[in-house]
Amino acid sequence: MRAMTCRAWGGPETLALEDRPLPEPGPGQVLIDVAAAGVNFADTLMIAGKYQEKPEFPFSPGLEVAGRLRALGAGVGGLSEGQRVMALTDFGGYAEAALARAGDVFALPDSLDTARFGWAEAAGFPITYGTAHCALRWHAGLRPGEVLLVHGAAGGVGLAAVEIGKAIGATVIATAGGADKLAVAEAHGADHLIDYREEDIRERVKEITGGKGADVVFDPVGGDVFDASLRCIAWSGRLLVIGFAAGRVPQIPANILLVKNVAVMGVYWGSYRKHAPARLAEEFRELFDWVEAGLLRPHVSHKLDLPRAAEAMTLLLERRSTGKVVLTTGAA
Repeated sequence: MRAMTCRAWGGPETLALEDRPLPEPGPGQVLIDVAAAGVNFADTLMIAGKYQEKPEFPFSPGLEVAGRLRALGAGVGGLSEGQRVMALTDFGGYAEAALARAGDVFALPDSLDTARFGWAEAAGFPITYGTAHCALRWHAGLRPGEVLLVHGAAGGVGLAAVEIGKAIGATVIATAGGADKLAVAEAHGADHLIDYREEDIRERVKEITGGKGADVVFDPVGGDVFDASLRCIAWSGRLLVIGFAAGRVPQIPANILLVKNVAVMGVYWGSYRKHAPARLAEEFRELFDWVEAGLLRPHVSHKLDLPRAAEAMTLLLERRSTGKVVLTTGAA
């Protein structure tokens, strides 16, 4: 099989396309013919040696894939060869075939319209939509009629949060840098738009909400954006910490939390794979229902062939993409 291979820590340019042996699934594992692989910021950290897990060399990055099951390891039930699936991987997704634990594999319903939810959309779906759903549904308990403020609203996880917020019935305020990115958020359901390069987040949120503030804040950015969120969150609001794309991990003044009855919650969706894996199957059932109902429309701004993996990673690092960037193999 062809695979983008990492043999030393470094940047995207260090990846090389190689012919690698086809892996064999062990007990509890499956082998997937990869049609497409989602590209995530974590992939860039992994090849740089800065991720929490450091695979042995040589390895291929890639944490989520979609394709058809090629082979099942011993003890795997409930799945069948040839089945259309999406899956989470520890690494190895940037290849024509990848191993995954059976518990990290989710069958794609036959009822899903492949024209709207094809391989590329499925490959970029698990991490972004899983994270946004977990944050808004399980952690924040977002309710219909509440105001949801989504930062980084044109990025993969932010855009998923916009759509899920609308599916739940919230009023969504989207922030992003520039009119082009805000237009993407608006096309996916955002009710109000804030260009943080030109506008003051706190003032605009207060204006939009009549001084009340946002009930729930979804923040994958951190830094100054987080600070602004604390100043425009409603009494008894919930602030969801998703990540720190701005680079600065904010410090939280506890007095603000006390005075405003604010709850700040960290969301690491990947930990559910270890601590509560059964919840993921339940989660994706609801998400697939919403896709079928037309409430979710995954946006893939760039589809690149597998050998262009370095270019795909650079698009993320330079923030030139919206929604998801996906690699395709031509397999499956």
